[in-house]
Amino acid sequence: MARGEGAEQYAAGLLPIKPINTEIKTAKPKDQRNRLTVWNKLCYAVGGAPYQITGSALGFFLQIYLLDVAQLDPFHASIILFVGRAWDAVTDPTVGFLVSRSRWTGVGRMMPWILCSTPFAVLTYFLIWYVPPFEQGKVLWYLVFYCLFQSMQTCFHVPYSALTMFITNDQKERDSATAYRMMVEVLGTVLGTAIQGQIVGGATNCPTEPDDLNGGNSTNTSRVSQDETKQAYLIASGVICVIYVFCAAVLFLGVKEQKENGRKKTLLTFRQGLWLVMSYGPYIKLVIGFLFTSLAFMLLEGNFALFITYSLGHRKDFQNILLVIMLSGTLTIPWWQWFLTRFGKKKAVYFGITWAVPFMILIVCIKSNLIISYLVSVAAGVSVAAAFLLPWSMLPDVVDDFKVKNPDIHGYEALFYSFYVFFIKFASGVSLGISTLSLKFAGYVTGSCSQPEAVSLTLKVLVSPVPVVLIAVGLLILRTYPIDEERRQGNRKLLQKMWDSESETSALGSSV
Repeated sequence: MARGEGAEQYAAGLLPIKPINTEIKTAKPKDQRNRLTVWNKLCYAVGGAPYQITGSALGFFLQIYLLDVAQLDPFHASIILFVGRAWDAVTDPTVGFLVSRSRWTGVGRMMPWILCSTPFAVLTYFLIWYVPPFEQGKVLWYLVFYCLFQSMQTCFHVPYSALTMFITNDQKERDSATAYRMMVEVLGTVLGTAIQGQIVGGATNCPTEPDDLNGGNSTNTSRVSQDETKQAYLIASGVICVIYVFCAAVLFLGVKEQKENGRKKTLLTFRQGLWLVMSYGPYIKLVIGFLFTSLAFMLLEGNFALFITYSLGHRKDFQNILLVIMLSGTLTIPWWQWFLTRFGKKKAVYFGITWAVPFMILIVCIKSNLIISYLVSVAAGVSVAAAFLLPWSMLPDVVDDFKVKNPDIHGYEALFYSFYVFFIKFASGVSLGISTLSLKFAGYVTGSCSQPEAVSLTLKVLVSPVPVVLIAVGLLILRTYPIDEERRQGNRKLLQKMWDSESETSALGSSV
């Protein structure tokens, strides 16, 4: 392309009339540059794995780690979980605003954030899983490093999410890249669950036989087994840190960020950016709808390890049950991508999210049975896959819709992604804080191998009735979401015309 432009500029000096037709003919190959290779999509997708690997490890295991390994009081654990997630939520729009104001560099506008945040994210993540040798400041230790990690993770994930809009202008290619990303991200949750669960699951402090659980010494764990458990958490976190760095390197080496042609960024204040995002109706309906459905799955995720351990009594199998859920989700991502392509994204939302409801009810209604628990886990994983894929597949549609309605505003993509993550993470902090406090009120005994019946009942409520109600509310809100397949395809055609027009204008300007 550089050679063609140079030849046309040289010709323009000799024959000022003919180069116009020449430029129009050479403008068509621009469509080819919107195409992504399978390698590009895979490298882009791999970049999403660190967020999900660390997120699944923290989501499934941090609560039980703080209560049973670090042996914090449930009230203090709830403070750490809530403040950490709330702080994480606040940093998302802040980082999104800073990213939107960032200048273009030799490696792009998003990549510097991803590269610079990685080493600090790895260090702070490792320290979360270290039990300090003092008791007085232990709560502060976990609170500080949890908040620091969330900040560094935000500096990675917000620009990475917005990168979807800068790897290609083609909507189909973005949807395809998003499907690759979701498949790898669900695989990342599998890795996070498997690494943390399999390493830590083999280092339990408690006996697994019912007779032993009822024994008088069940609450007095030996120092040797407690130290082994602490070491197991450190080993698991070290493995995850290595994978985190590897994925960041693959993303940097395999993905090229595209610069918008001939567009100047619209400089917005934080208040203007907030109003820009929060006043756009389709975005608000999408975010609030998924806020409720995501909150349902977060409650399930945050309490499921405790539920399996204390309500179902599958202490030695809980890590395998979690792994089955994630494997099922990974394998069904391609099917969901086909479904939304064939029947539309809104129908995929209704069908995919609702699928989990009967299994949430079944798991708490039947008597504890290991085989049924595994079968329910397989079925629940199908719905988890839909919950992963659909929000990130639909967010670019909202951004495109906004572009059509506001063609003169540019450079705001990171704001839409960061505010979405803000609401989801804030809700996650609220859910974790409330659920941990609920366990305290139910009489949860820190470090004990068995819990009162009230704790079992509380866990059943947190993983079934409450999520089912939240899913129902979320789906009712999503019914009002206005961007259907017809509007989405219309936006795609209008944007393509805008890009073609800008391309021709830019090419004609460079030939003069």
